[in-house]
Amino acid sequence: MPLPPITPDWAYEREHWRRGHFRVAGVDEAGRGAWAGPVTVAAVILPGSAQDYPFRDSKQLRADQREEYAAEVRRVAVSWAVEHAWPEEIDRLNILGATHAAALRALARLDPPAQALVTDYLKLRVEVPISAPPRADALSYSVAAASLLAKTERDRVMTELDGPFPGYGFASHKGYGAPAHRAALRELGVSEQHRRSYAPIRALLGRAAPLLEER
Repeated sequence: MPLPPITPDWAYEREHWRRGHFRVAGVDEAGRGAWAGPVTVAAVILPGSAQDYPFRDSKQLRADQREEYAAEVRRVAVSWAVEHAWPEEIDRLNILGATHAAALRALARLDPPAQALVTDYLKLRVEVPISAPPRADALSYSVAAASLLAKTERDRVMTELDGPFPGYGFASHKGYGAPAHRAALRELGVSEQHRRSYAPIRALLGRAAPLLEER
């Protein structure tokens, strides 16, 4: 049987609050494993009142729930920001480097700024205290809130990319390696929205078949 979903709490934030760091930003990303489109990072500072929220790891929720709760995050947050790292940056820096770069850009946009961070195992080089436990998107309200913004914003971007890049199915699979995406790549070739440093895309680019020429 599947394990029951984990309910977030404020344990990691409280550790920072005890040290006088009351503006704690949760940081999370969406799209690291996708073959196309950006990796998207959100940073969110929630009010330090330790109240319960319906926010959960975005992977535990339906699309309509994610949209509803993301709107609530934007409404209640002290500050929030979302940043993208696009395929060119991912190919230049590698996916971890690009994720870090987007996270730092998002944090730089927070107003007021964060005094401490909780991230989903993203070990950023920052000048404020940081907690980076695994599965923080399921354990921390702040990181769950960030996961909702990152996921919904990236899904919106991928749906919009379906127009200028027809035939790939970005609106349905959001750039991940679904069978329909693989089939479209074989038929249409590699677009500028594909991550050329990723092994499946490199393999396609390395073949000589005319249909796999870059367009």
